Amino acid sequence: MITLHDLPAVNAALNALSGTLLLVGYALIRARRIQQHRKFMIAAFVASSLFLVCYVIYHAQVGSVRFTRHGFVRPLYFSILITHVTLAALVLPMAILTLTRGLKARYARHRAIARWTFPIWMYVSVTGVLVYVLLYQPTWLL
Repeated sequence: MITLHDLPAVNAALNALSGTLLLVGYALIRARRIQQHRKFMIAAFVASSLFLVCYVIYHAQVGSVRFTRHGFVRPLYFSILITHVTLAALVLPMAILTLTRGLKARYARHRAIARWTFPIWMYVSVTGVLVYVLLYQPTWLL
């Protein structure tokens, strides 16, 4: 059974899953395997959506979690966090628009935004895992 305190680890796993699905989806579109690409990108969207639900539930119950570490890791953490949050807010509507255009077979318009959505979404997925490690696994990086 997953408890409230398990949600940060679940969120990190969902971010890692989303990033992996995005990479596979990218490889599939480069190989012109459109149907498989579509399935992987929908799965990435679902994983990211589940992340968002878990994130909101966790922080609605727990509130803010302070970063208490000092030294070189503190500016590193806040640099990652600021860019992560900013780009996460930007990529959400972009991902919805990209997905909508792809599902409606508006491929020219889909590609026009997907070329921006993909790298931003990848960055957000990867940095989501880093935020988890730095915040909830304090002994990992001394």
